[in-house]
Amino acid sequence: MIEGPFQGGCLCGAIRYQVSGPALQTSYCHCEDCRKASGAPAVAWTFFKTGTLTWLRGSPKVVNFAGRERSFCGDCGTPLVFFDPSIPELFETNTCTLDNPASHAPSDHCWVADEIPWASKLAELPRYELSSPPPLP
Repeated sequence: MIEGPFQGGCLCGAIRYQVSGPALQTSYCHCEDCRKASGAPAVAWTFFKTGTLTWLRGSPKVVNFAGRERSFCGDCGTPLVFFDPSIPELFETNTCTLDNPASHAPSDHCWVADEIPWASKLAELPRYELSSPPPLP
């Protein structure tokens, strides 16, 4: 566990939040819902106790899908918070919306049954400090 409080927000700055902590765990989720909601092959989520979240600026939009809630910035689209009512004592923040996501390294991969086949090979790809070279015509 990492003690809080933690702050975070969306890309455009319209929404800011604070979680009083502690951070309980971070998981790297491969489920299809997370992929569709984020446009990414997987998403890191950090778990907190329900009741510790305060919206400091703005109000997120909420989408209810398959009995679960996902909140996001209505201006820039940044996914912010996930809540599953079947686990009412916990909620999750999108780890990379935290101001210091580097301190919340995932401890596991979840929903690997939904993993995109090429996702496990990402570590083998060439790495560039900044932008990759443009594709050849």
